[in-house]
Amino acid sequence: MMNDLTAHIAKTSGLAEPVARQALGIVLNAADRQTSPFAAAMFKSVPGARALAARTGSELGAPVGEIARMIEQTPGGKRRVAREMITALHGIGLDHKDIGALLPAISAHMEEAHGLTGFGHLGDLIGSDLDGDLTAGDSGTKAA
Repeated sequence: MMNDLTAHIAKTSGLAEPVARQALGIVLNAADRQTSPFAAAMFKSVPGARALAARTGSELGAPVGEIARMIEQTPGGKRRVAREMITALHGIGLDHKDIGALLPAISAHMEEAHGLTGFGHLGDLIGSDLDGDLTAGDSGTKAA
């Protein structure tokens, strides 16, 4: 299953399969760090996905402690995880166009092969509250 997913990502995004696997690991690690329902569903559906996410996180030096993970789920933490994910994807040679094609490629395969729908954008992956500095009741202005 993991090989099918990697092959699909490579085919639809134009990446070499080893790069597609690395990119998938980076995305899954970021999703896991955000306790994304996407990551949980992937881990249930695709054997080896959790191991790939963990291995990639270890290679990247991602935090693993419980408190660090809680901090990563704050608005500032979410921004940091997103930035680190994009930086890591750039580090393996992906440009913005490649990154833009990556999430829809993963989503399309998961929908077709496993019936998992509703994912394919960064907000779906790590949460849409990336600008969570707004507080309830604000009139749309950023908190100072």
